[in-house]
Amino acid sequence: MSTKHSEQDKYLPPSFQDFTAEFTVQSPGRINLIGEHTDYNNGYVLPTAINKNILLQFAKNSSEHHCNIYSKTYEKNFSFDLRKISRSEQQWENYILGVISEIQKQEKELTGFDCIIDSDLPVGAGISSSAALECGMAFGLNELFDLGLDRQTMAELSQRAEHNYVGTKCGIMDQYASMLSKKDHLLLLDCQILKAAYVPAHFQGFKILLLNTRVTHSLADSEYNTRRKECEEAVLAIQKKHPQAASLRDVSFDILEDVKEELSDVQYKRALYVLQENERVLQAVKSIKTGDLSNFGDLMYDSHVGLRDDYEVSCKELDFLVDFSKEFDGVYGARMMGGGFGGCTINLIKEEAVEEFVSKASAAYFEAFGIQPEAIIVAPEEGTKLIRS
Repeated sequence: MSTKHSEQDKYLPPSFQDFTAEFTVQSPGRINLIGEHTDYNNGYVLPTAINKNILLQFAKNSSEHHCNIYSKTYEKNFSFDLRKISRSEQQWENYILGVISEIQKQEKELTGFDCIIDSDLPVGAGISSSAALECGMAFGLNELFDLGLDRQTMAELSQRAEHNYVGTKCGIMDQYASMLSKKDHLLLLDCQILKAAYVPAHFQGFKILLLNTRVTHSLADSEYNTRRKECEEAVLAIQKKHPQAASLRDVSFDILEDVKEELSDVQYKRALYVLQENERVLQAVKSIKTGDLSNFGDLMYDSHVGLRDDYEVSCKELDFLVDFSKEFDGVYGARMMGGGFGGCTINLIKEEAVEEFVSKASAAYFEAFGIQPEAIIVAPEEGTKLIRS
């Protein structure tokens, strides 16, 4: 069923005034319960898609090569020729252009199309609005042009789009979670073999609360790529004595201690964090399955300590909110989430405690930083999907 725009869309650019969508794609953001910065080290992660989305409306146009994109979020539009895809100086455009470039590398044929994008995902909050946009674009084009791509292929090409067009050497977690999640479940994803197990999200009586520091970051311009490089350099140093170690996933604690003298202090700390975080993910899954949420919360706090001290990707705003949560009985666990240097903390909190905690944490945070944090309740949701009507 097609979707005709309402009166509120009279402010659309001229090229979209007569736009009628053939369908809408709903592409979710994601959270990661535990397992941060482990995906690009071939480790374990525990993410899920959430009930916050980007909506993308698609329609073919009468052109062979001309495409139009309008973002309601940014109130900006741009056009391009499918025969001349290249990187843009506007970063948000590259998430779209990168996906198209990767689809073309698959020798899939596209023709002219139009797309309107709207979002309720906070940008820079660490809930992966970028992966949602990439996966939504890939999914929509796959549907619009009957390309025959499966979900994992679309997730992987979306990751390559971010590498090649945006410049962030991200792991696969964000795109995989956005594309392949299942409602009311978490994804235990083994990033070495790209296989996932669905873990029921047994959080009865609890809520997953995000507190957005409103400290924004650009991963491409931050220390994210530096951390990846530091881990790769650690592996190269380890391989001199243990050539079988293709990544930090192949490194045991015994091996790490064996090569400690050959590693710089930074390399050792980065590797130690990754090994410990992989262990925490597996322990967390056991705790969730057995309903031991107290232990799961302790693992979340331990994860934050590692991210703060050994991986060094936290910031004073994130640390403040995590430390504040420790003084509040209703919060079982909290940690920073995402690439770091801003974004959200993720909190496992008793349902009846949410309102009081948000009020007190917000007041304390405002007093400390002069910023009003954003509270977001999220729930595990299914991955990218089609909405016909």
